[in-house]
Amino acid sequence: MVPLLSHARSIGLSVAFSIVTLTTLSAQQVDVWSRPAQVERSRTFDYLHYRVSLEFDLDARTFQGENRITLTPLAAGIDHFELDAEGLTIESAFDREGRELSLDRSDTSVVVLLPRPAAFGDTLDVTVLYQGEGSREGFFFDDANEDHPRMVSTDSWPDEAHHWIPLYDYPNDKVTHELIVTVPEGNRVLSNGRLIAVTEDDAARTATWHWSQEQPHATYLMMLAIGPFAVIEDSLGDLPIAYWVYPDAIEDARWIFAKTPRMIAYYSDLFDYPYPWAKYDQVTTPHVGGGAEATSATILGDGVIHDRRAEQDFSWERVIAHEIAHQWWGDLITLREWSHAWLNESFGTYSDYLWTRHESGDDEGAWALSGKKNAYLREAHTRYVRPIVFNRYERPHDNFDSHTYPKGAAILHQLRFLLGDELFFRALSTFLHDHAFESVDTHDFMKTVNEVAGRDMDWFFEQSVFLPGHPVFEVSSVWDGAAGEVHLNVAQVQGRAHGVPIYRMPVQIGIVTESGKRVETVWLESEHDSFVLPSSDEPLLVRFDEGNWLLKEWTFEKSVEELFYQARQDDVVGREWAVRELGKFGNHPGVAGQLAATLREDPFWAVRVAAVETLASLKGPESETELRAATSDERSEVRRAAIRALGRAEDATLVPFFRERFLSDSSYLVQAEALRAIGRSGDEDQIDFLRQASRVDSPRDVIRAAADWAIEEIAGLAG
Repeated sequence: MVPLLSHARSIGLSVAFSIVTLTTLSAQQVDVWSRPAQVERSRTFDYLHYRVSLEFDLDARTFQGENRITLTPLAAGIDHFELDAEGLTIESAFDREGRELSLDRSDTSVVVLLPRPAAFGDTLDVTVLYQGEGSREGFFFDDANEDHPRMVSTDSWPDEAHHWIPLYDYPNDKVTHELIVTVPEGNRVLSNGRLIAVTEDDAARTATWHWSQEQPHATYLMMLAIGPFAVIEDSLGDLPIAYWVYPDAIEDARWIFAKTPRMIAYYSDLFDYPYPWAKYDQVTTPHVGGGAEATSATILGDGVIHDRRAEQDFSWERVIAHEIAHQWWGDLITLREWSHAWLNESFGTYSDYLWTRHESGDDEGAWALSGKKNAYLREAHTRYVRPIVFNRYERPHDNFDSHTYPKGAAILHQLRFLLGDELFFRALSTFLHDHAFESVDTHDFMKTVNEVAGRDMDWFFEQSVFLPGHPVFEVSSVWDGAAGEVHLNVAQVQGRAHGVPIYRMPVQIGIVTESGKRVETVWLESEHDSFVLPSSDEPLLVRFDEGNWLLKEWTFEKSVEELFYQARQDDVVGREWAVRELGKFGNHPGVAGQLAATLREDPFWAVRVAAVETLASLKGPESETELRAATSDERSEVRRAAIRALGRAEDATLVPFFRERFLSDSSYLVQAEALRAIGRSGDEDQIDFLRQASRVDSPRDVIRAAADWAIEEIAGLAG
């Protein structure tokens, strides 16, 4: 699952947070610790198979349903079983012999009473007849409008399948199922698994689609989509792949989804586990903001479709990769209880990082991972800290946050650092092979890691997964020329509320001198650690956490000369950090020149964004010239940052320049930023221009929203 806004590109947050902000950790806005403690749901039956038949009246927005349930008791002497059912009218139930069974209904469930207690080992077949109408949680009727055709869609995650099928709706029970759906002609039906048949009834003007999901999976992974979809067929060898989109989206959908087969092939090879399902489909609907996985299919918000011009700002490639990864992480193996949501989402999030690095290179991959770390740090500073595995929640949704998605991904990266690539990826593959089609928890994964690694790694999971927080380091180093040594001091200064530990971990220290780079690995184990590292020459750079393996905050005070070197020579994460640190030396005569050189010459866009923002903070006379030049950068992120910086100067003489940028730039987000700059700098003479701009179509209406904001800003100043 990718929630609504997680696919938006983040372009400006510094990798390192100031230690000053740590006071916010002791004043969390959300008290997650007062939420109720939850335990895994108990059950008395093993549900084996659901054979669901649905007949739709799309005009009336109703359906008739039948679920033939095959199940077996977990113990002898049980004379009833419970099905979750909410918003459904349960009409009756019958056993295998056709005898009607007594029912005990409530608003959220139905208890089916058996004619006699079942014996252990019995296999029962019970048919439940029901009906439903209208939209509800997880199940949606949509009339045709200018954005989409008339359609039906579902999003059963995390526990919404019982809004359209009476069943046991919890992930510690996996089932196979069939879905047999009758709809008016002219509609196509998508569901899980293999398409068995499509049968047309010319007299009734209907068609019946029969889908069969033949490997067990969790009920929240069941899906249904009905509509006049255009279906674009693709494949990976013998694996059928298809993209189900609105009819007017075919042209853009072809290139947006074109990497799908390569993504599946990449993950199959990386995890050393072939794609496990009968096919893979992606379908667009109006009710998912990002993406929602389902077995052999992914439900994507219809915002995934955009024109080529929008790709530079609104790419969904990471979302598409994330949801494909769920076919292994979440679908093949599935959390057995919602406290362990990271087994789905952290692994999916780390997988989309792995795809980014594979497809777009080391710099894009490194920056994507640093963005994930920063997403977690924002949540830690503004909302709460909690353990990754956390059993205090009101609803499962509560645990689907930046601890479960990006923090868990960063922790997996640290585990990879500890194990090395060979053992790490072998552990992932072994876990999938050992627990395929099962419900699992974190202890299952820990056991696999320990067995593959041949050593006890429980200490790592205890501090990183079962305890809250993250390390916050104060780092300093001094070169002793007489002794030929670097003295490195590392203090852990994180708050200790709710059991935040002092972390034990290795960290790589890079020492760069005129003769080259040497990397030393030291172990942090206490509040204050000191290390003596040999260096006969004075270092040009002492790099803490060489390779950027750790999830951390840190301060490391450096000379301006060392920052100059780091801004030119370090990796992308280190360069970006150094550029922002140079803002502390605004009065130094060489800083503005270094920032200008970075803005012109650095090969990576995020470093150039940092140069824009730091240069703008200096407010020197040369800044405007450099920033105006940056509005022609090849990357829209840099152009946008430059226009934002110029707009904040509120210089009325720049309004013609902002208008020209709006008219000429290829990026919707840059155009929107130009309009906001006009709103900050212009007067009422710009209102007509802004009103015309507000009529320009754009993804998510970003241009209209910016124009409206600018008009209000000018009107407010005038008032």
